[in-house]
Amino acid sequence: MQVETFDIEGPLLLTPKRHGDARGFFSEVFRADLFEAAAGPVTFVQDNHSRSGSRGVIRGLHYQAPPFAQGKLVRVTRGAVYDVAVDVRHGSATFGRHIGVELSGDDGRQLWVPPGFLHGFCTLTDDVEFLYKVTAYYSAEHDGAVAFDDPDIGIDWPLDGAEPLVSDRDRHAQRLADLPAIF
Repeated sequence: MQVETFDIEGPLLLTPKRHGDARGFFSEVFRADLFEAAAGPVTFVQDNHSRSGSRGVIRGLHYQAPPFAQGKLVRVTRGAVYDVAVDVRHGSATFGRHIGVELSGDDGRQLWVPPGFLHGFCTLTDDVEFLYKVTAYYSAEHDGAVAFDDPDIGIDWPLDGAEPLVSDRDRHAQRLADLPAIF
């Protein structure tokens, strides 16, 4: 497994090896020993799966507050997304900064988004299947969001001028400046 780091400490880009031939490919998409060697000890408790039918869907920027803060290991099995993690760890030298990477079913890359980060993605193709493992169970009382279009974060979503398809919750989410110091 290839592991890449970013200018922001915490997130990791993981590329599992693929072994292919005329039939297709085989890949170990998760191995606890290799993952923990890169990210440290983590226990995943839940797997989630979302499907987005069209290009231009934005989901996020989401978080869960402690004690249900979630780390997420995300990947795409069909289609492609622009995936984003935003540092919201108060006191961090990179607070409010983000990283963005393209993930696709073709490349098999995965993004580790540790607790203390907002997470979101924008679909780059129609018919996207998005899977992720999380380190804490979902808790509605601890669920939160920050506006995907917050100018203080400044994410350049690859929409090519199209209007994003966003949930009401995400469209009316709070600004980063209003997020309490929860991480």
